[in-house]
Amino acid sequence: MDFAHSARAREYIESVGDFIETEILPREREYYTELFRQPDRWTVPPLIGELKAKARAAGLWNLFLPDERYGPGLTMTEYAPLAELMGRSTIAPEIFNCNAPDTGNAEVLHLYGSDEQRERWLEPLLAGEIRSAFCMTEPAVASSDATNMQATALLDGDDVVLNGRKWWSTGIGHPDCEFVIFMGLTDPEAHRHHRHSMVLVPKNTPGVRVERMLPVFGHYDEPYGHGEVSFTDVRLPRAAIIAGPGRGFEIAQGRLGPGRIHHCMRLIGLAERALQLACRRATERTAFGKPLANLGGNRERIAKARIAINQARLQVLHTAWLLETSGPLGAISELSQVKAAVPVMAYEVIDMAIQLHGGAGLSDDFPLAAALANARALRLADGPDEVHLGVVARIELAAHRDRA
Repeated sequence: MDFAHSARAREYIESVGDFIETEILPREREYYTELFRQPDRWTVPPLIGELKAKARAAGLWNLFLPDERYGPGLTMTEYAPLAELMGRSTIAPEIFNCNAPDTGNAEVLHLYGSDEQRERWLEPLLAGEIRSAFCMTEPAVASSDATNMQATALLDGDDVVLNGRKWWSTGIGHPDCEFVIFMGLTDPEAHRHHRHSMVLVPKNTPGVRVERMLPVFGHYDEPYGHGEVSFTDVRLPRAAIIAGPGRGFEIAQGRLGPGRIHHCMRLIGLAERALQLACRRATERTAFGKPLANLGGNRERIAKARIAINQARLQVLHTAWLLETSGPLGAISELSQVKAAVPVMAYEVIDMAIQLHGGAGLSDDFPLAAALANARALRLADGPDEVHLGVVARIELAAHRDRA
């Protein structure tokens, strides 16, 4: 593949980069000051709406979706470097209407939704008027094996009835969250990959209850959050099922490919920011009469961080290109490779940056502690490391067995 960015990608890289540097990063501290000053942290500080309006007016909106009806219609390889830039700031993805899990839910509706579903949910989601959540993981079973799911989406005449409990439903705490996508068991007798369905559920439907918000290393990630949600005899019209009964796994695979690229590129941006902060600290701070950069092998650590970030970026760009040119089936191993490798890389780079900052790195004075929690959590989100390494090993062993 050619790793050179297209002319259109270069234009957006410059525009998004400038917007982040001039509009978003200078106001991050203001954002968190406003958020933590509010009696209720599950509200959105006004500056988010102000920045979203500016980004939309500048044409920097819905950059993730390859459909010119809703945005610039960028390809996966064109969007990847923009996701990296957004990863430098925790609030940047929402400013550009490119935050998870809304991007994945929008892709599901775009690819599989009915005209009615798109009109009711996709259009306001892409307009930035509402937010959403995705309910798949369950507390009672090992959800790394999605066929373990116990929650049900059973057909009853012209209705579908949902029962079960989900957790780590990211975004459920946002005040603008209006709907969730629920995945549940519909036909236990069908093939294991045709048993489940995905259902669109308005958040205010009777029987839907947010039981609690879950902390990650003591932080609740307000105003988005990760919730445990119960569904008790939730009755919806059969038309709420996306693409029809039994297609949940098919939809999940279509959703997860691009989502893993987005996650990995954002993590690379996060690692870049951590390295930037580490280099600044290493050159500006002195101890024992020397800059920190000249103590304790820190130069080598910085050099290895640069090498690791660059390696990860090229691997993810290659995977994005494969996904774009060959489809999900042509990039199965590569998607698992980057999902297993990039969070570990980012965690190690951020950990090094924290060490250079000393006690300050553990505080909220710098974005490093939150970045470390994010990188660690993503070793579990969208499948734990072990699942992805198992996929890579299976494909690798099969390839060598076929050659024998």
